[in-house]
Amino acid sequence: MAATAAAGTVLITGTTSGVGLNAASALAKRGWHVVTANRDPVKAAAAAASLGIPADQLSHLRFDLGDLESVRVGVETLVASLGRPLDALVINAAVYKPRLKQPERSPQGYEISMATNHLGHFLLIQLLLGDLQRSSHPSRRVVILGTVTANSKELGGKIPIPAPADLGDCAGFKAGFKAPIAMANGKAFKPGKAYKDSKLCNMITTQELHRRLHESTGIVFSSLYPGCVADSPLFRSTPRAFQTIFPWFQKNITGGYVSQALAGERVGQVVADPDFSASGVHWSWGNRQTKGGQQFSQELSDKASNPETAQTMWEESMKLVGLTPA
Repeated sequence: MAATAAAGTVLITGTTSGVGLNAASALAKRGWHVVTANRDPVKAAAAAASLGIPADQLSHLRFDLGDLESVRVGVETLVASLGRPLDALVINAAVYKPRLKQPERSPQGYEISMATNHLGHFLLIQLLLGDLQRSSHPSRRVVILGTVTANSKELGGKIPIPAPADLGDCAGFKAGFKAPIAMANGKAFKPGKAYKDSKLCNMITTQELHRRLHESTGIVFSSLYPGCVADSPLFRSTPRAFQTIFPWFQKNITGGYVSQALAGERVGQVVADPDFSASGVHWSWGNRQTKGGQQFSQELSDKASNPETAQTMWEESMKLVGLTPA
């Protein structure tokens, strides 16, 4: 294990299973105190206990990332009850519902993938920036989970089914994103693309946070693709055949498979280890996994790094979460 900075306190969204749970374990082993943010804190506590994470290194809070009001209440509860500085934030929770025929809506009326994966997290980051700035930890970080399918500079991002991640001119954002609008580009609903677009927004958010705030705050903003966690609970809404074939394919054909434990360890590294102290980086270990493979800075597509798209998405997201007038 690489050398680590001093242990601190980290909030991780989505820790009832999968990568988030294993990231909580990896950071607890490094001595960090982990605040879990989930819709079901009881389930989160049971999941943590199943991995042997010491209960005294955990705090559990209720956050429904798909409901902006729940995010606001959760942050108020966090600030009032934590009793310790917040030093790092891990944006991990996500929903993926590729079999939807019609868009599912959040309590605020937004398409559920964008509401949960992007807008809820966007609001969470904005509300916690002040707390992160007040931290005296030597390495304050915001770490966002990206995906290969939202980066067309990588093979997985070139797959045209259902369509590549692309926000277009953000017409859906500008139109308010409520019914009948369900896509970032304002076009017809495609559930798989809705997920890709929301993850593209996550990666754009990292770049824009770095551009706007790193120099003035000293906070490190980074994203990562830990490898293909093909048996992740993220795929629970896919057909059963897919849930069987996809992990086999990634293990035996592409070589891209990464276990949930290794993915969680990689998240822990990006949060805690000095080797990941550069801001504005999208960390990757490649589409094909090699024994002893090292992290590297992965180039992002024009769609993820275009400054005009980033500014528009940021400004319109601020309106949709209620931080600036619509």
